[in-house]
Amino acid sequence: MRRPLLILLAVLSALVFGAPAAVAGSAHFINNAFEISRSGDTLTVAGKEAGLGDLAQVHIVVSATALCINNGGNHPRAVNKASFSAGDDFPVQNGKADFSLSLTATFQPECSPPMTVQFTDVKVTDTTNGISQSFPGTF
Repeated sequence: MRRPLLILLAVLSALVFGAPAAVAGSAHFINNAFEISRSGDTLTVAGKEAGLGDLAQVHIVVSATALCINNGGNHPRAVNKASFSAGDDFPVQNGKADFSLSLTATFQPECSPPMTVQFTDVKVTDTTNGISQSFPGTF
């Protein structure tokens, strides 16, 4: 009688203590939580990711192409087009992470007035979970 009870307790203990903890649920960006803004030569992307389960943090990378645009709305030189990116780790709380990253475009020669910087091909990537969100258009 004791032996089956001990076997049952051993099996239950193995299941409880041997089971791995859930690391993440279903990681996804909250689409309506993105804010993308440009101020001068700087692009700022803020957003929220959910479904992160028990992760302590996520690594977010923002990348974009910057163009130097003249008064006529044209991109005059190939040298005034460059890709920029920024990344950082953000803490996860209750399965969610808020993030904000900024990119500042620098050109040689400078993109000085009356020319302005315009960003395209904006992409946000969570390298921890391997998911991305792209944003078409210009900013």
